[in-house]
Amino acid sequence: MTLHSTKTTALSIYVNSVRSLATQVKPSAQARQRGAQISMFSPGFVYEPYAPREPIPFWKRWFTRSGWRRTKDDVILELKSAYAIAKLRRTGYTKQQFYLEAIDLYKKINFLVAHGDKKSLRKLVTEKMYSTLKNDIKQRTSMWSTVYWDMVEPAVKIRTLRARLHHLLRQIGVDKNDVNKVFVQLTLEFLTKQRFEAYDSNGKVVAGDKNKEILVRDIWVFEKSLFHTGAHWRLCGKIML
Repeated sequence: MTLHSTKTTALSIYVNSVRSLATQVKPSAQARQRGAQISMFSPGFVYEPYAPREPIPFWKRWFTRSGWRRTKDDVILELKSAYAIAKLRRTGYTKQQFYLEAIDLYKKINFLVAHGDKKSLRKLVTEKMYSTLKNDIKQRTSMWSTVYWDMVEPAVKIRTLRARLHHLLRQIGVDKNDVNKVFVQLTLEFLTKQRFEAYDSNGKVVAGDKNKEILVRDIWVFEKSLFHTGAHWRLCGKIML
């Protein structure tokens, strides 16, 4: 079995839609109200989106100035992820539990997109991602009448590629010293085996084969507010490499 890019298979049409001014003055009542109003919403973008780092030779990394700068940058990137994970752990986060929740979201979102269930989908994704997926559903239904999709369990691999904190509320004048008012974004790589088949209005198979497993690699970004009671993980972006 070969690894199929989600850009180049029929499956990609619906599973791969798929990215302050801080002052010393005490925040005004209006600013605090604005902060409360947006506490349930997403920043609307992937903060510092993941991109693979090109390998460099050992000698260049340790014996050239450009290599030293690269090493410094790599360390900073890793420290940012470590800090975000440490912050998240204070809320009760564990990697094992999150992976279970993430793969469940992955299956649900793919299933809902395949079946065009926009109402249920809205609860699992951010506002901007919802708009993107609606367009994907529209594109899919213009080509195929119905779609069969499922995922072979367990997943082949899940791993965390990046973790970031985003202090969104600094941008609207909320207390810059309140470091708890942040969103966390976790970038995960999923390697899964999937089955897919598409049908026209007469029920005829026009794409895919549900008897064949396809190895699919996806990179999804999940987001959660750390300061809003009852906040849950939602899909906020997909990264295409």
